[in-house]
Amino acid sequence: MKEVRQSLDLLDRWIERNGWAGYDPYDIKGTKLFLSLQRNRYTNFGSNLLLNRFPMFFRKVFRVKKEINAKAMALFARGYLNLYKKSKDEKYMDKALFCLNWLMKNPSKGYSGFCWGYPFDWQSRVFIPKGTPSGVVTSIAAHAFLDAYEILGDEKYLETAKSCCDFILNDLNIDQIDEDKICFSYTPIDNFHVHNANLFSASTLLRTFTYIKNNKYKDMGVKAINFTVSYQNEDGSWYYWAPPDKLLYNIDNYHTGFVLECLNISRRALKEEFEYESELRKGLEFYASNLFLDDGTPKIRYDSIYPIDIHSCAQAIITFCELADFEPKCLTMAEKVVRWTIENMQDEKGYFYYRIYKNYVDRTPYIRWGQAWMLRALSYLG
Repeated sequence: MKEVRQSLDLLDRWIERNGWAGYDPYDIKGTKLFLSLQRNRYTNFGSNLLLNRFPMFFRKVFRVKKEINAKAMALFARGYLNLYKKSKDEKYMDKALFCLNWLMKNPSKGYSGFCWGYPFDWQSRVFIPKGTPSGVVTSIAAHAFLDAYEILGDEKYLETAKSCCDFILNDLNIDQIDEDKICFSYTPIDNFHVHNANLFSASTLLRTFTYIKNNKYKDMGVKAINFTVSYQNEDGSWYYWAPPDKLLYNIDNYHTGFVLECLNISRRALKEEFEYESELRKGLEFYASNLFLDDGTPKIRYDSIYPIDIHSCAQAIITFCELADFEPKCLTMAEKVVRWTIENMQDEKGYFYYRIYKNYVDRTPYIRWGQAWMLRALSYLG
């Protein structure tokens, strides 16, 4: 698609000009003042309103600097590897290797294997300090190293992915629900039950299993899938949280996309042993039918359009492209979403806006939240 290639070139040049670094929606929230405000429901709501309307003002006041983010580097690596695989253009390989090397030089320290987190403190239901490794970030990096191994055949990349599996199995908290179900935590310091985080870890174990043949990877990956699939709603959707966590009632666009992508990775890895094709199809049908408008606009939730988030746009393109081998009609949806996103959310300078609200647009070019995901997304169709 010509328009995608032009969009990709603009974004690629913007990323290079900015030295791979940028702001993040959560960097300002990691300052002492905003961390304290997040601990109260009312002050958290008010501070979020202020940050949404004046994002750059507060970053200047609190002297928040642009940073390189491990998740962004992993996503960049995956996008550039995808582009190299399609074009054989060495410039993309050079950029992919730069990102992979950066990751290998900058892991979180003191854990069982390679792992990465965020370069800022963040407040969830527990306080998570800067640099605490995340199963999600580590899994995305592991998939980047597996991509590199498949394309280049260099054993060091497979060994790095194997090391990521050591972190997942030894450092994340694992809730043994019953004999056939487990749930991986988000980080080593929480006991969250979050479907997309659980499946990111499962997909990493299962994809790595296809090369390492460690039966524990397979066993634990399947048990994690069993947990998440057991909580699929009747309409095919998943809530963000899973029991016993109480915050169940949120079904959003990009987290649903993560679940579907990870299930499809697992389907490829397990082949005929994958037992959940009907659940995957049901989830895909809910996703395509309830989380998008007819013109390809990604809704934030099934019951709400706004804010339209660049994360939803990017993950939709990725999800539909990844699942095209499962359902060929997905490619048409991916093309519809990418056209809408380029037309409505890309700045003439090359970067993508953060969010479109009902009454205004937040044009902040967040590196990890938007640009990295969009580079990977555009690499499928460019």
